[in-house]
Amino acid sequence: MKVIVMGCGRVGGQVSLLLTDQGHDVTVIDHDSNAVSRLGPDFKGKVVHGIGFDRSVLLEANVETAEAFVAASSSDNANIIAARIARNIFHVPRVVARLYDPLRAEIYQRLGLFTISTTNWGAERIFEVVTHTDLDVAYTFGRGEVSMVVIEAPLQLAGRTVQHLSVVGEIVVVSITRDGQAFIPVLGSEFHEGDRIYLAVLPTAMERLEQMMGLERRS
Repeated sequence: MKVIVMGCGRVGGQVSLLLTDQGHDVTVIDHDSNAVSRLGPDFKGKVVHGIGFDRSVLLEANVETAEAFVAASSSDNANIIAARIARNIFHVPRVVARLYDPLRAEIYQRLGLFTISTTNWGAERIFEVVTHTDLDVAYTFGRGEVSMVVIEAPLQLAGRTVQHLSVVGEIVVVSITRDGQAFIPVLGSEFHEGDRIYLAVLPTAMERLEQMMGLERRS
């Protein structure tokens, strides 16, 4: 996949390296040559120096053939402008904008621009870690509306079925890893002690999940 990443700060740089490591064709745009140095000498992608929402810079980065555009600079305004140009003018299929301001992120999300608010995401992750110390939140979806929780099945769960940990619309057992092998369970699948269980959970259902597993919430 051909991806353009605007901004080579900590987030943009990390995203660029992750994408190239997976074999994607990545072009990084940044006006600061020092920032681009964080990619290291072995970076396999292309680097374009300039302002990420400048038309000539975008054309040099081959935005016309890009399949994804990531706006991850340190400026919310620059990210919004660049993302909208990529989506509305050059019709890039997948566009993501990283915004610090959660209110603006929500507004532009409603207008159809996919946004990620690192402020909201970070606050929600801290809240989950502090208040649900027995549950490992591995990933969040959307703006944090759904969490992927990973747990190791305790002894008291052995012999119980997936249905025991399922609540329609709130808690879903997505996968179980047992003896190094992962599988998608059905409601009648039994848990074994030591199973690694992956669940999709609403934040409002975290406490309920803890109760169902016999865990105690930390106050």
